[in-house]
Amino acid sequence: MGRSSKDKRDVYYRLAKEEGWRARSAFKLIQINEEFKIFEGVTRVVDLCAAPGSWSQVLSRTLRGAAADPSSVKIVAVDLQAMAPLPGVVQIQGDITKTSTAEAIISHFQGEKAQLVVCDGAPDVTGLHDLDEYVQAQLLLAALNITTHVLKPGGAFVAKIFRGKDVTLLYSQLKLFFSFVSIAKPRSSRNSSIEAFVVCKNYAAPPGYIPTMVNPLLDHSYEGSWQDLEGINRVIVPFLACGDLSAYDSDMTYPLQMDESQPYEYHPPAQPPINPAYSSAVAMKRQNSHPKNSSMKTPVEHPEGNTVKKTDESTSNDKTDQESVIHTTDEESLAGAEGLLQDLNI
Repeated sequence: MGRSSKDKRDVYYRLAKEEGWRARSAFKLIQINEEFKIFEGVTRVVDLCAAPGSWSQVLSRTLRGAAADPSSVKIVAVDLQAMAPLPGVVQIQGDITKTSTAEAIISHFQGEKAQLVVCDGAPDVTGLHDLDEYVQAQLLLAALNITTHVLKPGGAFVAKIFRGKDVTLLYSQLKLFFSFVSIAKPRSSRNSSIEAFVVCKNYAAPPGYIPTMVNPLLDHSYEGSWQDLEGINRVIVPFLACGDLSAYDSDMTYPLQMDESQPYEYHPPAQPPINPAYSSAVAMKRQNSHPKNSSMKTPVEHPEGNTVKKTDESTSNDKTDQESVIHTTDEESLAGAEGLLQDLNI
């Protein structure tokens, strides 16, 4: 039941494994394209913050599958982390805030610029919404900054955002570079999540603008800016929910067997992590060499009070095991319990 519980709770997670996608986020890009037709006539694409590669998978299957000559489609995936290879996808392990990364992208396009740039990157969320929204906004602006280096005029840009009270400032910046800006909420994105996706079309840099990685695109001085405007004077970006209403609800629990003619079958993830950050902790846990294990107290509570039964093993076969009772204080018992819980959470 353990392996199938998430299949039951998250239908898009299950469908991603059944259809061979590396992550459920693949359906988000598919549903965005169904609504906005961002793939039409595209042969050069950049996928920023690409790992583990589900969006690159969608680009490869859709664009190369529909092309008469699959080799004419060029897809470049950029991420700081390594990513398992994909057919027809060139990987650059680099930083999107570096000019050298932009130059490497253009070189793979043989001097030409991309027609579409997508970015599904997000920071490690902290649960503090104001902080998460700010960090995500900085990531979006970093993606937009490199996009101005590699995107051709008339191109399109799609990126993840966290909707918040100050997000209008981001919209105003995007409207400087694109004539069409809309916000999409794919059906596969959970309603409980504040994530959405900005879809920008018809790229045209402002007159005299020179792409650079030095000058930030976001003005941190909020006084006297867009936040002070009210009513119709405030920039309002249309919000559009993507996906048919008959599609699966990402917040709903579905039975494992949805089709009576096809019994449920568990599918492992299409591409497991190749070098996760937690691998060293797992290896130490299995070898019982984690620092927490060596210093952890594991008392056994006596039913009648705060006591621990300790068994002294005898070296003689003629001697029987003896039990000695060790009295502990409430603080010691609490410390031992906390150590055990911390170890189980590794």
